Amino acid sequence: FGWLWAAYGVSSFGTWLAFDAFPLIAVLVLHAGPTQVSALAAAGLAVGAVLAVSLGPWVESRRKRPVMIAMDLVRFAALLSVPAAFALGLLSFVQLVVVSVVVAAADIIFNAAAGACLKALVPPEDLLVANGRFEATAWTTTMLGPPLGGAAIGMFGPVMTVVANAVSYLLSAVGIGAIGGGEPRPAPTGKVLEQADGLEQSDGPEQLDGPEQASRPRVADLLDGWRYILTDPALRPLFLNTVLVSGLIMATAPLLAVLMLGHLGFAPWQYALAFSAPCIGGLIGSRLSRRLVTRFGQHRVMLTAGTLRACWSLGLAFVGPGTPGLVLVMAVELGLITCMGVFNPVFATQRLERTPTERVARTLTAWSVTSKATIASLTALWGVLAALVGTRTAIGTAGALLLATPLLLLLLPSGHGHAQSPARHPYRTGL
Repeated sequence: FGWLWAAYGVSSFGTWLAFDAFPLIAVLVLHAGPTQVSALAAAGLAVGAVLAVSLGPWVESRRKRPVMIAMDLVRFAALLSVPAAFALGLLSFVQLVVVSVVVAAADIIFNAAAGACLKALVPPEDLLVANGRFEATAWTTTMLGPPLGGAAIGMFGPVMTVVANAVSYLLSAVGIGAIGGGEPRPAPTGKVLEQADGLEQSDGPEQLDGPEQASRPRVADLLDGWRYILTDPALRPLFLNTVLVSGLIMATAPLLAVLMLGHLGFAPWQYALAFSAPCIGGLIGSRLSRRLVTRFGQHRVMLTAGTLRACWSLGLAFVGPGTPGLVLVMAVELGLITCMGVFNPVFATQRLERTPTERVARTLTAWSVTSKATIASLTALWGVLAALVGTRTAIGTAGALLLATPLLLLLLPSGHGHAQSPARHPYRTGL
């Protein structure tokens, strides 16, 4: 777990160090306009998500650590092609789009395999601690990466931060490769899922799918992640809630940048400070999550933290100029991020506990694909809404809609914190 955690930390730091590097390269190096920059962001999310859908069942039938290493190396090579093309004078907007798509798809596949790997490495009783450490690491790198990346861009240019990001993926691959112990080869996907669903099987080796058959996903395999999520009484409301919350929060991010940097005249360093400093709340929340679960129980913590995290964003519609406006943004973000720091580790733990080992990769793939597609769609929709009713009104509309999302959490069964029986939902396979 230590190596997995270190790999996550170094790649997360590289990602945030190079935050917004591609849009900056598009604007400063390729002289792209707003439409092209928006298309660059949307294409990476949308097309990458579509490509990842077909790879979810493929990941399920493979050992997870080699898949993770392969995805790290794919991201390393794709990102390194950008500075190489720049040095040769061959960098184009099309290459940036292609690299964005490849990296987005590799991100989804890596995260799906990482979830299955974590579940195999960590005993069930330690999953919450492990997810809390990942959450704390995520907010630490979010807090430190963008300011340091901004300084690096000022000194060396945005292309060099892409190099640093690429190297971080290479170091992540080394860390994952250093994880000790063997990893059993998963059983053929189709056979495992039929057994997990309780379907009657015929005896005899001739009925088993061969490796080449197991690696060919069927249409039913591609949709199995969504089918499992939507038929599980605990995962379904969590899925709908988390997808909507992330989509509505991220949809207002470009609008808030326009409001603060354009209409209200904040300096770029003030804008960066407003969103980096409150990340300390994520550290606080992630440290509190286990203690709160021990004292109040998983269901109550999920419901309370999930409700509170929806109550802050409406305040962003009332941001004004000067120091009071900056303080308001930081206060709203601090409250939001602290609640997310509590909610996210508990949510991630419950998702792994509710999902059988043989379905983890495709379930996490379906979850991530839906989330990214929703963010892309709502971001585009809110851009149109801002053009019709104004930036501030569009931000307020998203905040108001967020207030309704806790209603989905009320549908959570009170006993959802306990995993299902080991026969149907084994925690670990072969260990």
